[in-house]
Amino acid sequence: MDESRRGFIALSATLAASAVLPGETRAADAPGATVSQNLTATTDLRLATFSMSGEPALRTGVVLDDGRVIDLGREAKRRGVTLGFDPASMISLIADGDTALQQVRALAQGSDGEYPRLADVNFAAPIPVPQRNIYAVGWNYLEHFEEGKAMRDPNQKYPEHPVFFSKAQHCMNGPFAPIPFDPKVSTMIDWEGELAVIIGRRGRNIPESSAMDYVLGFAVINDTTARDLQQTRHGGQWFKGKSLDGHGPMGPWIVTRGAINHDNLKLQTRVNGVVRQNANTGQMFFKVPTILAELSMGLTLEPGDVIATGTPPGVGHGMKPPMYLKPGDIMETEISGIGVIRNEIKAV
Repeated sequence: MDESRRGFIALSATLAASAVLPGETRAADAPGATVSQNLTATTDLRLATFSMSGEPALRTGVVLDDGRVIDLGREAKRRGVTLGFDPASMISLIADGDTALQQVRALAQGSDGEYPRLADVNFAAPIPVPQRNIYAVGWNYLEHFEEGKAMRDPNQKYPEHPVFFSKAQHCMNGPFAPIPFDPKVSTMIDWEGELAVIIGRRGRNIPESSAMDYVLGFAVINDTTARDLQQTRHGGQWFKGKSLDGHGPMGPWIVTRGAINHDNLKLQTRVNGVVRQNANTGQMFFKVPTILAELSMGLTLEPGDVIATGTPPGVGHGMKPPMYLKPGDIMETEISGIGVIRNEIKAV
């Protein structure tokens, strides 16, 4: 590892801290009416999956800067536009590529009527049922690697390449949905706020220089983790501890890549209103193009694939003494330029 780069990123971290089953269709979560979203003017799109009260079927939409939500299928029908994708499926929209995005932009730009607002709709995860496991990156913030040293081999070095793992499909959860807490499974549930990358094009052996061409956009995700399952019960293999049902809330929507600078976004995780993680995505050691290039070596990425890019320091497991989520706790994960997701920990 380049020692000067290690020092720079560590310093940046210090400054920032101070500064359903596949095939099923389920209703979206209750409205995030109590969650304040800072809808700063965007140069492109916020793509959402949602339902309406009394109309549980999921549909895709666009969230406008003024908080109105455009139902793409309904708006296309009103204007007599034939869509090239299924407006009930975000995966279908993504797979249709630039053609779909052009249609969506045209519908959004010409929408000047009365439409439901944020508090009127029920948001699901933008991709409610991923087609494949969620890819994830471990130890992508130097201080997060350091805060876990006491629980690892002290001689372990920082990796020269990204550390990859995956979260099972059923961990996907809505941006305002409860996270199940089953004490028979684990009582060491921890938070990990992260930037999610959503793939927009199929690719394998993607060059780092053109990797961003394969990105549709970004969302907020929390890689909620059962630490005992992750670190001890299954021999230190991470998959099970990262994959409990509902332990991957994502949203509140996808912001397309042209709308934000993904390398300079404030990332914050709050538990019961107390800031626990406070960082900037610029502190990621392995940047998004590097992650895509490394992950796609010999491995095909598909439209709609989700990659969680790693969590900054401040997880509960690294505190002294450690702190874990319990029923009734409220976990909020926020990334500037994207939005806030808010999840209650709920006993089951």
